[in-house]
Amino acid sequence: MRWSARREAESRRAPRLSSTGLQMPRPPLWLRWLPAIYVAGVLVLEPVTPVQWPVSFLLIALPVVAAYAHGPAAVAAVTVFAVGFEALLAGTPCCAGRDVGYLWERHYVASYISTVLVGLLGTIMAASRMRRERTLATVRSVAETAQRVLLRPVPRRLGQVSIETLYLSAAAEARIGGDLYEAVPTAHGVRLLIGDVRGKGLVAVETAATMLGAFREAAHDEPDLAGVARRVERSMTRRATELAGSEVAERFVTAVFAEVPDHEPVVRIVNCGHPPPLLIGPHGVTELDSADPSPPINLGVLVGDDYHVEVSPFRPGEQLLLYTDGVTETRDRTGAFYPLAERVRSWGALPPGELLDRLHQDLLAYSDANLDDDTAALAAYRLPGDLHRETGPHRR
Repeated sequence: MRWSARREAESRRAPRLSSTGLQMPRPPLWLRWLPAIYVAGVLVLEPVTPVQWPVSFLLIALPVVAAYAHGPAAVAAVTVFAVGFEALLAGTPCCAGRDVGYLWERHYVASYISTVLVGLLGTIMAASRMRRERTLATVRSVAETAQRVLLRPVPRRLGQVSIETLYLSAAAEARIGGDLYEAVPTAHGVRLLIGDVRGKGLVAVETAATMLGAFREAAHDEPDLAGVARRVERSMTRRATELAGSEVAERFVTAVFAEVPDHEPVVRIVNCGHPPPLLIGPHGVTELDSADPSPPINLGVLVGDDYHVEVSPFRPGEQLLLYTDGVTETRDRTGAFYPLAERVRSWGALPPGELLDRLHQDLLAYSDANLDDDTAALAAYRLPGDLHRETGPHRR
């Protein structure tokens, strides 16, 4: 699974385990060293400022600075250090000629008290921040578990087809959304699905779960691809009836169903109101537009459930790219949409993994790392080989 650059950077940081065993996000290195940098800045300023301007007063803020990246115990220790360091700076050579009582003049005592009070505040802030981090770690853990259940890892090879997937969630922390994909080896060949639930949030996730469950069953049972789409439509309609009046009942899903037979150099596609797949081969990139598109899933009752199968050549060495509109609707700073077909043509023939890696990085660069919608893509590469040879693992 591939994520946004920001999330990849987070994942490279060494994790911390809380008392509950959850992975806690580690603050960046510069933030952890910020208290030391702050003290160094005070030391640089102290010799160059007049005596009547005691720079040691700046240390009052040190506990708050520490609270951004350290725990309550560390902030308390920093507070003690700050009070002691204020007293030390007050007795430096720049203050020569004053007796020890100078350390207890009214304005210095006020500084010590203020530092202690700010230290208490910083300790509370640090405790609150760590509590929020634990909550965030719990949310991430639940979301990642849901991600693994909803979008199970797809095997990299199914018979004569090599498969790679990409998923980018627009939700900053949830890492899960309404885009979906699946690949299932069946007696009829490898059956693929990619879809996009209209809407966002938990309602979209529930709709996606219903869709995937229906497809995983229908892919094995239905002898033709149109039958798979009808079966999924019936399941979604039944679920919508059970939840009549809810948001889930009103959600529809654009989707592409694809079938790669074991022994025929073709791909069968049922397009249900979804962006057309791209066929990538030695002779260029072709959009597999549907001459007679089918209705989105969960709208069959309104517009009819007549699902049409389109057949296109799909030879060994060619690649099929399925994607959601999160890819093609990505915008740059000027508002221009991402030119997917044009970009893929310029990359030439890349293996599925490299193709999706390039797509991932290019989307982030094009949008300035500001993806506004969930994005999913599935690349299926037909491996060179004898199409007439029996491929046992796909048979039941």
